Amino acid sequence: MVDRYPARVPGPLASYVAGFRAELVVLGYAPRVAQDNAYVLAHLSRWLESEGIAAAELTSRQVVRFAEARREGGYRRWVTLRSLRRQLGYLREIGVIPREEYQETGCPVERALRPYRLYLHRERRLAERTARQRVDVARRFLRVQVKEGELRLDRLEPAAVTGFIVDESRRYATGSMKVTTTAVRSLLRYLFVTGVIDRDLAEAVPSVASWRMSNLPAGVDSGTVTMLLASCDQATSVGCRDFAVLMLMARLGLRAHEVAALRLDDVDWRAGELVIHGKGGRVDRLPLPADVGAALAGYLRQGRRPSLRREVFLRSCGPDAPMSRQSAVMVTRCASRRAGIPAVGAHQLRHRAASQVLAQGGNLAEVAQLLRHHGEDTTAIYAKVDRAALAAVARPWPGAGER
Repeated sequence: MVDRYPARVPGPLASYVAGFRAELVVLGYAPRVAQDNAYVLAHLSRWLESEGIAAAELTSRQVVRFAEARREGGYRRWVTLRSLRRQLGYLREIGVIPREEYQETGCPVERALRPYRLYLHRERRLAERTARQRVDVARRFLRVQVKEGELRLDRLEPAAVTGFIVDESRRYATGSMKVTTTAVRSLLRYLFVTGVIDRDLAEAVPSVASWRMSNLPAGVDSGTVTMLLASCDQATSVGCRDFAVLMLMARLGLRAHEVAALRLDDVDWRAGELVIHGKGGRVDRLPLPADVGAALAGYLRQGRRPSLRREVFLRSCGPDAPMSRQSAVMVTRCASRRAGIPAVGAHQLRHRAASQVLAQGGNLAEVAQLLRHHGEDTTAIYAKVDRAALAAVARPWPGAGER
């Protein structure tokens, strides 16, 4: 569905819609993007009027209600609190929304999550995406434990933990449930260690039935990679950027967040090396192949917008800011759409890089070095695609030589 607002927008936020749109244009967003975001602010204004809520009374809980109303109305975009951050950020900056109300500092769930979030970042040193996933699951779990406005974790019982997992399993697939159970165990261990609960309830979290390493790595063939690269119009800045991103993923097996985190200081042109900032704060040096270096140089010379930022890859529109991890993920999907092929994920290119090492006579140790795995168990799955090594140890089928 598409939002449309009339010449005169009704509601308490009506006078801010035009200014919001103009502000986005000044920040560098395309006029169409600014207009779409302004439509949503106009929709929020109409909704507030229908609910009888003044602008100064807007809280995050009401914004969540608005997002749910959009979802129920058939809208597919701007249906979460996070997706409305531009509109809410603008209203905060001009003093329409009280900062304290928006951030829900008084919410018991958010108070409990704040130190847990710091723990994940500072103590566990998890990647931003992983930490956010765990906090999101923890938030869902803690909200269920709120009774009459109070979060009494000292009364938490194993039955409540098991019941939450069972309820979640009715809505999510096996892969998502493994993420959920891991996150709940992490939260419960944290609560126990910090003394919030008096016993370790992590054992009360049911295990998800699945078979480890039951599937082959989902890579792509060379023809698919060629089509993805050919879909990038290197006469444009976006095409130059996407071509360089795809080369880093396909040739060096970089993860999406590693591409987004790459800085100008990480490229050693004289030594022909790249410094990669990986998971868990790990830092590695990888050789920079000539074709990958050429793609990077092409982007830096022709496609990168003038900027004082040190990140290699920048946003193609909007404020002067680095490319996000999600934008790097979308590079492969957009290239797939342009090439007219089924969607290829960023991680599939990583698997393809590993498979190429084996196809050229490399071993699992070299694969582990390229992919920068922390343990050999993670790399072991690639033994299933190393047909030459498997053929050397495979025993003949009984009776096969008698025919």
